[in-house]
Amino acid sequence: MADDAHGGTGKVSNAGASPGAGSPAVQPADAREQVSGNVLVSIGALLLGLLLAALDQTIVSTALPTIVSELGGLAHLSWVVTAYLLASTAATPLWGKLGDQYGRKRLFQTAIVIFLIGSALCGAAQDMSQLIAFRALQGLGGGGLIVLSMAIVGDLVPPRERGRYQGLFGAVFGATSVLGPLLGGLFTEHLSWRWVFYVNLPVGIVALAVIATVLHIPRRSTRHVIDYLGTFLIAAVATCLVLVASLGGTTWAWGSVQIVGLAVLAAVLALAFVAVERRAAEPVLPLKLFRIRTFTLSALISFIVGFAMFGAMTYLPTFLQVVQGVTPTMSGVHMLPMVAGMLIASTGSGQIVSRTGRWKVFPIAGTAVTTLGLLLLHQLDENSPTGEMSAFFFVFGLGLGLVMQVLVLIVQNAVSYEDLGVATSGATFFRSIGASFGVAIFGTIFAGRLGDELAAAFRGAQLPPGVSPGALEADPRGIDALPAALRPDAVHAYATAITDVFLCAAPVALAGFVLAWFLKEDRLRASVTAPDVTETLASNPVERSSYDEVCRALSVLGTREGRREIYRTITARAGYDLLPAASWLLLRIRKYGSVEPAVLAERSTIPLNVVMEAARQVEIRHLATREGLDLVLTDEGREVAERLARAREDSLAELLGDWWGPDRPTDLVQLVHELSGELCGSRGERPQAERPGTRVG
Repeated sequence: MADDAHGGTGKVSNAGASPGAGSPAVQPADAREQVSGNVLVSIGALLLGLLLAALDQTIVSTALPTIVSELGGLAHLSWVVTAYLLASTAATPLWGKLGDQYGRKRLFQTAIVIFLIGSALCGAAQDMSQLIAFRALQGLGGGGLIVLSMAIVGDLVPPRERGRYQGLFGAVFGATSVLGPLLGGLFTEHLSWRWVFYVNLPVGIVALAVIATVLHIPRRSTRHVIDYLGTFLIAAVATCLVLVASLGGTTWAWGSVQIVGLAVLAAVLALAFVAVERRAAEPVLPLKLFRIRTFTLSALISFIVGFAMFGAMTYLPTFLQVVQGVTPTMSGVHMLPMVAGMLIASTGSGQIVSRTGRWKVFPIAGTAVTTLGLLLLHQLDENSPTGEMSAFFFVFGLGLGLVMQVLVLIVQNAVSYEDLGVATSGATFFRSIGASFGVAIFGTIFAGRLGDELAAAFRGAQLPPGVSPGALEADPRGIDALPAALRPDAVHAYATAITDVFLCAAPVALAGFVLAWFLKEDRLRASVTAPDVTETLASNPVERSSYDEVCRALSVLGTREGRREIYRTITARAGYDLLPAASWLLLRIRKYGSVEPAVLAERSTIPLNVVMEAARQVEIRHLATREGLDLVLTDEGREVAERLARAREDSLAELLGDWWGPDRPTDLVQLVHELSGELCGSRGERPQAERPGTRVG
């Protein structure tokens, strides 16, 4: 964090002349943690692991039309996406707690190995059933890669630096949203769809080798009562319901024994889940959260957002490649306006909420624009120009982005500190389940409508041998075998079937719009106004403890505050009229025991004249005295430095709002104390100035 202690602005009484207004800002070197090369390499390997898992959520979409053409089973296209989503979502809480208990390095390596095995098997799959099963295995590993990579950052870097490094992880999610569809199209068109999965192998092996040799993290064992049964039950309920949604009306009739049996089984498992969660020591989804209206409404809206987003992202490439006739690569390019709208609106809404504290307009506007976007997508057909499609895609992405970021913030704002971590993962869990349902239900509607449209289009028509409505439904490549006069009818049938899916999804998004009006706009805590892209773009829950959530938020907020000259703030708060640079100098002396001003200036980025002016002031005020060339604190100076340090601690605590009450938990107190110590220094540390070649600030 750049702790600005500019020595030249503001009126200072009882002090020597301050430097001019143009003096450079003080940026102490010790404020930027000197991270070792090994740590940076380790973080690079973690980013590679996260890249693999995040990429596999988006890279498959543009390859799907080619995959189902080769393997058959267009009706079950949705399960290639759903299997991955369900497996990674269900595994996420287990990876987090097992990592706490048995060591994150070992678990992260295990997750990479599982993911790579799944990737290799997916690339070698010979039919759709094999691919779906192997995608589930890949998802199990992917869930671990996401949750553990971000958790390990907390083991490697101090709290105050985590915001900076976790921002890199958010950037990975943003980048994969753009790169995924493009890379999927490139591999499919120029190599083979199998390389969509094989590309993970060399990258994953590099990450695995680096982690094994370079990553060294302290082994801390935190005992958990892991809710295995609750995790299994909620995953089973979701799977049963997704099976009903994807198989009902296509593979089996809605009133068939199989579909009714699955629905009854889902209901029984849901009741069992409720009973288990009431008694669980550490429930995977605490039922008490549903007594909070904001959480319940946010969870439902998150479900709807996931439903619309992944349903559309799965079937839009099919529309582009089959109906519009574009290449797999160009279908990825055509998807970019939607991704751009999503990223722009998500980032922008989060920043506006952070600055204003007003948020209710975004869920309302976001769900309204999403509904409009779905209705616009319904208007597309085989004759739609590129400009029109791009505009409609952008509107749809804009709607999703307006609501995604804010839902996480308002959930964090609505719960007590002890439930912060599980409430955040709970809200994103519902988005993941919504994504699974969206892909499954979109698939069911598409398959049903396509069969009807093709049958109607070719009723009475003379088709070539081997070509039938059923064959065209299973493999769109059969359109090329049709006589030229019949091809437009087949393309139109595909266009109608896909765009009708968006029309059917519009009422679901509209329900989200209605629900958004019932959200109560409570005042935001300062500590939840730091949006985290990893919690808004990831398709499966990001599992972090309440402590980790607050640590991340405070580190991000501290960074922002630092850029606004933190030393001015704490000097005023402590009640002194010192130069900000003088306050910084006192805290450095407090930290190291003694400092030589000239050496301090030489080994930091602060100009010598600013440091010497600060030194002159603390000597005039009798806050420090000379021992040779060094400055050491006087008793009065020690008292001032302690008060400055307490002022910083108080300013951090103030950001926590009502979490910092009389019954505040011990770990929260420790976090504030630790962050304050890192920012302001603490006595008893070995003076860095005594070690030759060490840069001091």
